[in-house]
Order: sequence, then structure tokens, then C-alpha cells
Amino acid sequence: MRIGMPLNYSGGFKETVDELAVHEKAGLDIVYVPEAYSFDAVSQMGFIAARTERLEIASGILQIYTRTPTLTAMTAAGMDYVSNGRFTLGIGASGPQVIEGFHGVPYHAPLGRTREIVEICRQVWRRERVVHEGRHFQIPLPEGQGTGLGKPLKLINHPVRERIPIMIAAIGPKNVAMVAEIAEAWEPIFYVPEKAADIWGEPLAAGRAKRDASLPELDVVAQAPLAIGEGLDSFLDGMRPLLALYIGGMGAKGKNFYNDLARRYGYEAEAEKIQDLYLDGKKDEAAAAVPADLLTKTSLIGPAGHVKERLAALKESGVTTLNVTPLAGTTEERTALIEQVRRLADEI
Repeated sequence: MRIGMPLNYSGGFKETVDELAVHEKAGLDIVYVPEAYSFDAVSQMGFIAARTERLEIASGILQIYTRTPTLTAMTAAGMDYVSNGRFTLGIGASGPQVIEGFHGVPYHAPLGRTREIVEICRQVWRRERVVHEGRHFQIPLPEGQGTGLGKPLKLINHPVRERIPIMIAAIGPKNVAMVAEIAEAWEPIFYVPEKAADIWGEPLAAGRAKRDASLPELDVVAQAPLAIGEGLDSFLDGMRPLLALYIGGMGAKGKNFYNDLARRYGYEAEAEKIQDLYLDGKKDEAAAAVPADLLTKTSLIGPAGHVKERLAALKESGVTTLNVTPLAGTTEERTALIEQVRRLADEI
């Protein structure tokens, strides 16, 4: 099981990157750089590539609506070049609140767009002249659109790899089936290993049945906050606002993918209560309504024996990369957590 870590996009980026060389030596395998509606991820990933040697780097995630497919491919090839083949292209649909509210772009057809983007990226990386006649993208622009001067072009540079790994963030059944069919890696959110087979087993099986034999085994990337020790209930409670934000505030009634996921996990009444409170501006009450069971099952917080049991459950459910957020106040403490979870993961 690989050990990864997400970077915090809300501040302290340079300080976090200063730690990465230390974390790299402690056994960290991959770092995920989010974007959301913060600073762009690409400039930060280039900075990380210059400051590390072995550590893999992934976008976690670039949303699919505001970059053209060929620009996404160019960016990935450039990142793979400056990192000497250490890059994974993480993409995802995000949601209408961000895409329409921040970028002013219509949110539509996430599955179809994702599939076509993957096809175009791989065509670019193979240095083929890009010709794509899809439902959502036409390259070059067809007759009657634009100036009529467009012609098929291929990437000038020779990429380090013609098959850069693609990770897709997805939680809906159709999305997950598509990921299992076409991508190298899958990133769900708020992953509960005991529920994974019930929620995603059929979509994963359907996608894998269509999977190209040239693709490797699907890398399943699960996220979890990490703290190891006794008396850490305050760390669990510290996760409440984040889950409340996603379950309650990331979208409107009937249009919140994370609320839907909580309901599918079996927390129907709690999910409704959290959303009602959050949308009514009662964020603290919404956080208090997050089920303790959900906090425990989506985290790695507690004594070493408990954390090891959770790691075993994650591994048994199919997780191959663990994306942890070390909850500690100093570089030394965070590094020690990475070393400890690395040892525990190796023992299971």
C-alpha cells in the first residue's frame, strides 16, 4: 500500500513543501495537490518537482471544464517532464457550485466530457496528429466554425512517457464504472471500507469487465486524516466542519453528490439534518450532527492497534494507495506519523 499526502490549499504551501523532502525520506510515496477555487495546482506542482527527487506528484484534482483537453494533455506532459516521469494526472468533474459559480461555465455531461478528455490526452501523449470528432469536443474545429484555418497538429515535444497515469475522482455509480474501465487510478471521497463493496462493487465490476488489457490494475486511492495515540477524540471532532461542509454545503437540495453518498452509506436522516442546518446558516449545529460512526470509519485516528485494524479494513476492501493528512503541530511530529503509518501498513 502506497502512502500519500494531500497538500493544504488554504495556506502554508511553501512551509508544507519545505517538509516534503523530510517526508520523502520517511516513506511518503506520493503527494496530491488540490485546486478547488484556490491558487492553481500546476504552478505549485512544478515547485514541488524542483524540490523533491523520488516523490510522485499528482493533481488532486484538476476539474475538467475550464482547460481544453489538449491543454490538459500539454500540462500533464510538461509536469511529467519537469518531474522526470513522476506525475499522475488527477481529474474530476467538481460540481456546479464551483464550475458555474466561480468559473461561469455550464456544468453538463461530466461522464461524456471525461471520457473524451482521456482519449484526447492519450492521443496527444502518443504524438499523433490530434483528430477527435466527439459529442463534446471536435478537434480541429469542423467546417463552418471558426476561421476554417485549423489543421491537425501533434505535440512538438517528445513526452517522457506516452502513457501518463490518469486518476479520476468519482463517487456516482456511472462515473465509477467509467473510471474502472478507462483510468489507471480511482479516487473516491469519504471512503468507508466496510461499505465500499455495497456502494461501488457493481460499478467497479462492470467497468473492469470492459477494461483494456494494456491498463494496469486499478489503483484505489482512499483519503483519511491521521493521528495515532490515546485520547484523540478532539481530532475526530475537528473533522466535523469538513464533513458538514461537503454533506451540507457543497450544492443545493437534490444537487449535492456528497449528501447523496452519505445517504447511500445509510445516514439518510443525518444527511438531511446536516444539509438543512448548513443551508440555514447553522454551521456549528450541522457539524455537531455529523455521525460519530462516519467520522471514525473515514479516518485513521486512535491508538496504533485501532489504526492498524482500519488499515487492514482498507486493504481488504481494495485500497492500494492511502492518502493521509497527518494531524500534528510540528514537522517532526508529522514525519513521525508518516513513518509510523508506513510501518503499520507494511505489517498488514
